[in-house]
Amino acid sequence: MSETAANRTSLFPTTIAGSLPKPAWLAETQSLWPAWKLSGRDLEEAKKDATLLWVKTQEDAGIDILTDGEQSRQHFVHGFLESVEGIDFENKVKMGIRNNRYEALVPIVVGPVRLKSRVHGTEAALVRAHTARQVKMTLPGPMTLVDTIADRFYGDKPTLAFALADLLNSEARALEKQGVDVIQFDEPAFNVYMDEVRQWGILALHRAIEGLQCKTAVHICYGYGIKANIDWKKSLGNQWRQYEEIFPALAASRLDQVSIECANSRVPTSLLAHLAGKDVLLGVIDVASEKVETAEEVARVIEEALNFVPKERIFACTNCGMAPMKRELAEAKLAAIASGAALARSRLV
Repeated sequence: MSETAANRTSLFPTTIAGSLPKPAWLAETQSLWPAWKLSGRDLEEAKKDATLLWVKTQEDAGIDILTDGEQSRQHFVHGFLESVEGIDFENKVKMGIRNNRYEALVPIVVGPVRLKSRVHGTEAALVRAHTARQVKMTLPGPMTLVDTIADRFYGDKPTLAFALADLLNSEARALEKQGVDVIQFDEPAFNVYMDEVRQWGILALHRAIEGLQCKTAVHICYGYGIKANIDWKKSLGNQWRQYEEIFPALAASRLDQVSIECANSRVPTSLLAHLAGKDVLLGVIDVASEKVETAEEVARVIEEALNFVPKERIFACTNCGMAPMKRELAEAKLAAIASGAALARSRLV
């Protein structure tokens, strides 16, 4: 049993949504689609070095459930699709994604999708071998994959989503065999296409988690701290109620955990009551702000959530990934998660 699993009597275990900034010697910084600074074997070795750096940094900060920081992926979606046959990366096209919130240069589906090989086996093995704590690996969810590629073959979003879900399931089962404790599917598209979530989005996730015995999670946020997302949030009014439309369906789903945005947001905390029976990975860190949260601020978010979620089901987490963030800022925010969770824990003793 891993260190954290053996000592999970403490409340509010700490984790992160997934990604962390890439060091300047690995890739360009503060970019959502960073260019690598190395190639070939040098790049592969540098990816491993960056992964181990962040494992150590997370441990030192007091994070209980670690990730690989997505150091081997240029982007959380492309990092998976690069291992898929039937995807053309040579002739990318510009396409509006997240309901045209912003444009992205995306690959094209040109044939049946199949996995060429394992996707994140190297990173999972590396992290598992270098920590006794729990390990979480993240994968893009089926709906978000569909929303971030141009389909020229299937002609139907649910059909493509289920085909991709089968590939995700294959990789997830392999990750579980490597000793991964939690597998999380990132679905920012769930906050955009709420009707589709209920119609086929959750069903596609069920296909992706089929047969897994480890903990399964879905991460649904309002996006990285980039201008397009910040501008979108400004358009959502005084209360952000997108979660209200999908939480009941998620509560009825087979997923174990739901990771959500909460810190410094306009999401009514009362909406968490709709997630009865699920672990809540509570966003206590704002990834769109350069201000480092105090322990008091983090504890306050947790304590507000206690009005709607049993204390045993609350995990302290980040609102979203920290990939585009300054490295030193991310390090400080990791420490803030742990100190804030400790403060909230002490007040319940």
